[in-house]
Order: sequence, then structure tokens, then C-alpha cells
Amino acid sequence: MAIKLIGFPQPPNTLRVVLTLNELDLPFEFESVTDFKTIKTEDFIANKHPFGKVPVLCDGDFVIHESRAICRYLVSKYQKDAKVVLIPDDPNKAAIVEQYLSYETSYYDPPLSKIVYQEIVNKKYGKPTDEAVVKQALEDIEKVLDIYEKVLEGKDYLTGEYSLADLLHIGYAQVIYTATAHSDIFEKRPNVKRWIDNLRNRDAFKKTYA
Repeated sequence: MAIKLIGFPQPPNTLRVVLTLNELDLPFEFESVTDFKTIKTEDFIANKHPFGKVPVLCDGDFVIHESRAICRYLVSKYQKDAKVVLIPDDPNKAAIVEQYLSYETSYYDPPLSKIVYQEIVNKKYGKPTDEAVVKQALEDIEKVLDIYEKVLEGKDYLTGEYSLADLLHIGYAQVIYTATAHSDIFEKRPNVKRWIDNLRNRDAFKKTYA
């Protein structure tokens, strides 16, 4: 049976799954959610996501939700037949990928998601931007990216080779580039800029964001 992805079409959480599918060259059906009500029904909560959230991936009869878990599942099941290695088989190398995946979840995502929520999501729903939250988030991400600038010294990717860790970082970066005035947080750091450029130049990225 075909893979089906259920989600809103534009948020980074959905697009990171699409990007993983495209990197692994997996065909899939996309079921676009257009109304929050459709994911809050009793049936959806009982059979797809107990919190009434998306994205949700259906692989035949197997259902999994939460974007990072979906991406790991896809790599675990389908990487062996793909041309790209997103999590290496070597346990030491795999552990380093997981280390950077933890960086993304713990340090990188929180400030960027706050900026996006305040400046884009709030605006969409007619709510005011909390400038104090944005200011603090920018200060926090500047500190994070200062560390990334050192980590990326002499490397094109976080571990030295492209991996799932890099892939999960690009979603919010792309939103910052295309929908805010804060792209300088990446552009003014040469190593970070090179890394982001490398990610945005990949074929799977271009296909995903076309």
C-alpha cells in the first residue's frame, strides 16, 4: 500500500517529512488539511493522533505521528534501498547524528519557532506580535548560531557528511529566509551560511519547496 502523509501543506513540521520522503526517493500521497476541525474529530483522535495534531504518516496499516519520529521511521525502514545515507549504520557515527538531532530539538528549534509564531502565525490570525518575545528569541538563536559557527568550521555539514541532523534544521531556516527580516542571523556567519546554502541547493530541497 502507498505511503500517505496527512498535514497542513506549509509548516516546517510537515515539510521536514516531505523532505525526508524526497531524499529517500519515496512516492507518497499527500492529504492536505485545510481546517483544524478535521483533525479534532473523535475518529482522527482515536485513529491518527491522540492530541489532534499533524503531520501523520500512514504506511499501509501502520500509523505514526510527530514529525521527527516519522522521519526516523522512514530512515530506519527505507534507507537501505536509497541512494542517500541519513543515519549511518556505524553506531559511533549514528550517535553523533543523534547528538546533533538533539541540538536541533533543544537549542535551535525553540527560539526560531518562537520568532515564526510571533511574526507569522500571530499575524495570520490577526494577533499582535509580542516584540519582547521576538527580541529574546533573537538573542537566544544568536548564541546558538555562534556555537554552530564553530562546529561547522571546515565542514559542509554538521557531522562532515549530510545526514538527518542537517535535514531537520532547514525547515525553520527557510521560513526565516523567506518570510521574516532576520536572515542576517545566518548570512553574517560564513560557516553557517555555507551550510544553509548547501542544504538549500540539494535536489530534494528544491523539489520539496518548489
